[in-house]
Amino acid sequence: RQGLKENARRRLREFDVGDKFSRLPLPRAAVLLPLMVRAGRLHLLLTVRSMQLRRSPGEVCFPGGKSEATDKDDIDTALREAKEEVGLQPEKVEVISRLMPGIDKMNNLVTPVVGFIEDTFQATPNPDEVSEVFVVPLEYFVKPLNYKTLSYKTSSGYLTRMHCFTYDDQEHKRSFKIWGLTAHFALFLALVIFGERPTFEVDYDLDNLISSSENNFNNLYASIYERKKSNL
Repeated sequence: RQGLKENARRRLREFDVGDKFSRLPLPRAAVLLPLMVRAGRLHLLLTVRSMQLRRSPGEVCFPGGKSEATDKDDIDTALREAKEEVGLQPEKVEVISRLMPGIDKMNNLVTPVVGFIEDTFQATPNPDEVSEVFVVPLEYFVKPLNYKTLSYKTSSGYLTRMHCFTYDDQEHKRSFKIWGLTAHFALFLALVIFGERPTFEVDYDLDNLISSSENNFNNLYASIYERKKSNL
């Protein structure tokens, strides 16, 4: 168990971007990618957005949201949101790193913050925001049983690959569809920690994951920035 965590910590620190992208002129958001060890395997905790929410109701996501003025940084944002959404106390999270950010549909810069939590954590979902909480073995995001890919064009015209995982959860006796930025972050986390090739095609040079993920992000950001300039 400690070996598993130690290896994950080491890999995650190699990919830590810190606040390298914090000066980009985009509104900021952050999500927490909560890792735990269960039955000798790494698992990832995910939530289902409440049906009452205006944006993306019923979709699978990580605890997180927009940055507030009182947040010191992305880590603060992710921890505050996780506490509000699922009752996870900040001191119960061992924060390891911040990974390469993504850009959501609203052009928010979203930073994934990775941390370990205890496998005994009992979520208390805030019903206004979260309808369900579940866990998926991290390995599922490199060796899925039910997967498809969609070609996706962002609002700025940038063409990318959209990963879509369907996970059959025995505990909840139902299937969860994990796609979009959530799937993107889960996949990247699995690639970082396991360092192995997935059973499907990805838009990364897996031999140079750090530089290729940064190139992908820079291209996406450039396409949005160019569009912003042309709209002025």
